Amino acid sequence: MYNQYIDRIKQVYPDLWIDDVEPNKIGQNNDVLMINKSLVFRFPKYLKGITNLKDETELVNKIKDRVTITIPNPIYQSFEILEAGKVFTGYKKIQGSPLWREELSNIKDVNLFKKLASQLATFLFEVHSIPLHEINPIFKHQKQKGIRTEVEELFENIQNRLYSFMRKDAKENITHMFEVFLNNPNNLEMNLTLIHGDFGASNILWDSFYGEISGIIDFGGSGIGDPAYDFSGLLSSYGETFFQLCIEQYPNGNEISDRVSFYKKTFALQEALHGLENKDNHAFENGIKEYR
Repeated sequence: MYNQYIDRIKQVYPDLWIDDVEPNKIGQNNDVLMINKSLVFRFPKYLKGITNLKDETELVNKIKDRVTITIPNPIYQSFEILEAGKVFTGYKKIQGSPLWREELSNIKDVNLFKKLASQLATFLFEVHSIPLHEINPIFKHQKQKGIRTEVEELFENIQNRLYSFMRKDAKENITHMFEVFLNNPNNLEMNLTLIHGDFGASNILWDSFYGEISGIIDFGGSGIGDPAYDFSGLLSSYGETFFQLCIEQYPNGNEISDRVSFYKKTFALQEALHGLENKDNHAFENGIKEYR
């Protein structure tokens, strides 16, 4: 598989010398290659991922000078043939490594802990504050449904496709969770913003030497949505204490915090749906296991 990707890169960029190739197995929607230990190339695995990568490339070019944390700058691109294995982007590697929960928990310096929270809260505020009229054209092919419709469609999809795999009490708990959310007007009447869409540990890079967040990657799930969704990624990745530090430094964070827990609880279900839709049995089993 990876030889196919290398051949494609050479076809499009014949002058790029490739001396070393290292696959990265973290990506769910993209196969990722590290080239010459300095370049990151991403190849969408699925047809939908091709559209997402095109949107993402346009988006990061639009906002890269509007945020205080480094994001990818796709200097290599191939969108001429819209097929999996042909489409790719490449950017210079951002220094740092994923800020996994275990690493964060090992930080004993309270000031550093707060600094990282402040960086992430500031970044999200910057992203969420970008005027929608500037980025709406990027997502023009995405029908803007609104929060109610999106949540209702997710609930219906879970019922139709996942309930047959679940034990009875799990189905009852999920039904109750969605009904409570949908019956609360405060959850459905908010200003939508640009969101990162997958703001979790694997996409948050940090430099342990300098003690700072060094990069945010993978905007493939970005779009117009509820800003609380990005914070649910932080809550899922790092737990309540760090999440509270972040939300306290986000303007009017208390107004969105109630929705964060709900979104977090849907993550495993969404992973199971992703597994079914893309015939990814590992993703399906990982998402459904606690409900069987």
